[in-house]
Amino acid sequence: MKITLLAAYFALLLAIGFWCRRKAASVDGFVLGGRSVGPWLTAFAYGTSYFSAVVFVGYAGQFGWRYGVSATWAGIGNAIIGSLLAWAVLGRRTRIMTQHLDSATMPDFFAKRFGSPSLKLASSAIVFVFLIPYTASLYNGLSRLFSMAFPGFSYSWCIVVMAVLTAVYVIAGGYLATAINDFIQGLVMLFGISSVIVAVLARKGGLVAAMDGLARVPGPELVPGAGPTPGVFTSFLGPDPLNLLAVVVLTSLGTWGLPQMVQKFYAIKDEGAIKKGTLISTLFAFVIAGGCYFLGGFGRLFSAEIGVAPNGAPAGGFDSVVPKMLESAISPDGLLMALVVVLVLSASMSTLSSLVMTSSSTLTLDFIDGTVVRRGLSARAKVLWIRILLVVFIAISAAMALVQYNSSSPIAFIAQMMGVSWGAMAGSFLAPFLYSLYSRRVTAASCWACFVFAVSLTVANVFWWKPVVLGLGVLNPIHSGSIAMLAGLVIVPAVSLFTRRPPAALVESAFACYGRKTLVSQSVALGVAPEGDDGRRAVPEA
Repeated sequence: MKITLLAAYFALLLAIGFWCRRKAASVDGFVLGGRSVGPWLTAFAYGTSYFSAVVFVGYAGQFGWRYGVSATWAGIGNAIIGSLLAWAVLGRRTRIMTQHLDSATMPDFFAKRFGSPSLKLASSAIVFVFLIPYTASLYNGLSRLFSMAFPGFSYSWCIVVMAVLTAVYVIAGGYLATAINDFIQGLVMLFGISSVIVAVLARKGGLVAAMDGLARVPGPELVPGAGPTPGVFTSFLGPDPLNLLAVVVLTSLGTWGLPQMVQKFYAIKDEGAIKKGTLISTLFAFVIAGGCYFLGGFGRLFSAEIGVAPNGAPAGGFDSVVPKMLESAISPDGLLMALVVVLVLSASMSTLSSLVMTSSSTLTLDFIDGTVVRRGLSARAKVLWIRILLVVFIAISAAMALVQYNSSSPIAFIAQMMGVSWGAMAGSFLAPFLYSLYSRRVTAASCWACFVFAVSLTVANVFWWKPVVLGLGVLNPIHSGSIAMLAGLVIVPAVSLFTRRPPAALVESAFACYGRKTLVSQSVALGVAPEGDDGRRAVPEA
C-alpha cells in the first residue's frame, strides 16, 4: 500500500513538471510563472513553503513537549501574523512595486529601490549562505518516520530519491510546476494532519480524555524554577509564556522577511487573487500549523513510549516525540501510515522546491549576471544557469543531510540552522523591505545597518555568545532571531533619520507605481456619482 501510494504520488509530480515545461522558457516564466498565478495556487504555494517536515516533526515535538497545548499559540500566530497580516500588509504593494521595478528577487529589489548594486550583492550573499543549511535541515524530519514506516529501508536512499524527484519537476516546469505541485501537496497535508490528530487523540480515549490526562501531568522540569504544578500543560498560556512568545515571533513574523515567502507575492495575478489568497492562506495555516502544534502538545501523554531523560527531556531527543506518538497510534502497515509518509514528503518537497528556486534564481540574477559575467547574460542563458544551480543546491543540501545522518557524532549545528537562517534572513530583510514599500525616507545605510546587526547577532549566538537574558534564560537561536527581527523595525527608521536620503528622482520613480490610475467597476469601488445623479433611476413623467 505504501509503495503503491508513493509511486502514484511521484508519477503525478513528474507529469506536472513536464506538462509545465513550455511555460518555463523565459526568466519571468521560470521564476515567477509569468506573474499570472491565481489565488489558490499562490496561497497553497505560500503555505506549503511555510510549513515543512521540520515544523511537523521537530518544532511540534519540541515546543509541544515544553509548553503543552499552549504551543498551539505558535500555530495561531503563524496564521494571523505570518499569513493574514503578511498578505494584507505586503501582498498588494509587493506585487505592484516589484513589477514596476522589474525585479524578480529580493536582492534585485533592494538594488533598484535604492540604486545600490552593493546592497544586491550583500543580500544575495546572505540568501546563499543561510538557505543551504536550512535546505539540508528539511531532510532531518524524514529519518525517524521512514525508519518507522519502512523498517530496514536505507534513509540515504530516501534523501537521494527526494532530491532527484524535486530537481526533475522544478527544473522541467519552473515556478508554475512548483505551484501546481504545492497545491496537490497542500491538499495531502490538510487531509493528513487532520487524520493524524484524530488517530492520536483516539489512542488516548478522545479529546476530553486526552486533555484530562495531560492536565494530570506535573512539571515541567525544563523550566527553571517551575514547580510540579498539575494542569500547567493544559493552561491558557502554558508554563513559560515569555519563551513561547519568542517562538511565536520567530515563526510568524519571520515570513515577512524570508525571500522564499515574499517572492510568492511577486507572481500574484490580480487584485481578486490577493483577496482570495489572503483568506485561503490564513485558513491553510490555521489547519496545518495549528494542527501540528496542537498535536505536539499531547506528547507527554506518550512518555512511556518516548522515554524521559533525567533532565526531563525526551530520551530520544525532541525529534523523537511526534514519530513515537504516531508509532503508538497508527498501524505501520495501514493506509494512514502511508498517508503520513506522503504527508511528510509533501511538506519537505514543497519547501525544498521553494528554497532551491529562491537560491538559484538569486545567485544567477543577482550575482552571476553582471558581476561574474560582466557583459550580461541572455535570457536563455539565465534560465540555463538557474537550472544548473538548482541541481547544485539540491546536491549540496542532500550531501549535507547524508553527512549529518551517517556521522558517528551528528553535527547539531545543521539541525539548529533552521532557526539561525530564519533569524539571519528575516532579521536582515524584514524591516528594510517593509519600510521600503511604504516610506520614501528609508536609506541604503539603514539597510546595511540592519544586515550587519542581524547577521552578527545570529552568527555570534551560534558560535560563542550565550548571555542570560532576563526572563528568557540563556539566549538561543530562537531568542536571537526574534530580537533581530524586532530590533530591525527600530534600526531602519532610526538610522534613516541621520543618514543621507536616496536621490529624490529615484524614490519618486519607485513610488510612481502607486499613483497610477486604474479603472475598476462599481462593484469594487463606488467612486463619485455624476453631478445631479442621486442614485435613483429616472421615471418618465406621464
